[in-house]
Amino acid sequence: MSQKKIGRPVSLNLKDTMFRVRLDGAYVAKLDECAEELKTTRSDIVRKGIDKIHGSLKKK
Repeated sequence: MSQKKIGRPVSLNLKDTMFRVRLDGAYVAKLDECAEELKTTRSDIVRKGIDKIHGSLKKK
């Protein structure tokens, strides 16, 4: 009998790097407002922000 693994399936795009940042209350409120409005997570908002800035750098 084979053992079936329990847990989440392995992702093709592993997010294994932890990044911490210090924010004041105003930035946390903005981040939460964006996440709530877009129905996503704080992490996803940060990733989208990085993509947006990176894309604008490529246009120069």
